[in-house]
Amino acid sequence: MAETTLTETMVAEVMAELAELEDPKARAVNEKHGDDHGVNLGKLRALAKRLKTQQELACQLWATDDTAARLLAILICRPKAFERDELDGMLREARAPKVHDWLVNYVVKKNPHSEELRLAWSADPDPVVASAGWALTTERVAKKPEGLDLAGLLDVIEAEMRDAPDRLQWAMNHCLAQIGIEHAEHRARAIDIGERLAVLKDYPTSPGCTSPYAPIWITEMVRRQHDK
Repeated sequence: MAETTLTETMVAEVMAELAELEDPKARAVNEKHGDDHGVNLGKLRALAKRLKTQQELACQLWATDDTAARLLAILICRPKAFERDELDGMLREARAPKVHDWLVNYVVKKNPHSEELRLAWSADPDPVVASAGWALTTERVAKKPEGLDLAGLLDVIEAEMRDAPDRLQWAMNHCLAQIGIEHAEHRARAIDIGERLAVLKDYPTSPGCTSPYAPIWITEMVRRQHDK
């Protein structure tokens, strides 16, 4: 009981600190990207560094349903401590794009159930959930492609990417680019698919940044690899 009270006190203290870090300008920027919080991410990371790893506190912060608190929870949790069904439930709750991305990249990728979740999520009818499955597939394309049917993935991307909802389309496009970048035997087809579907072809790209349009992305990254 004492430990529970202590955790509740800590949650209240952390939530108060997050409220103090709230910045209207940061909120305005974040809301343009669909993230409903106003905490500077550098300050959020500094707070996480001070708190260190605290799994119970992380779970309590996640339960608040507050976006900044959930981002902090992701930074202080133990990724390997979650069960498969816990992560599945958390992902389905994580509708803010930054929470979704951090949960996949900082927690699920480090969890022993990641491959099982990749397969389940990729086939999910919810496009936001499916986008997480594709993000995990992209990770495997780059780091552990053994056993993946790359030609089959290209078949699915070719058939479905153009009409996919934004988040899912973005994730599939990243996978397409990664296949083209990492696997020379599939590069010509990946570029061809990108050219024909023209997904993100007109995406505004800042000077010095690489376009997310797959043919440009693939060509530029391969060029950099050759220049090393």
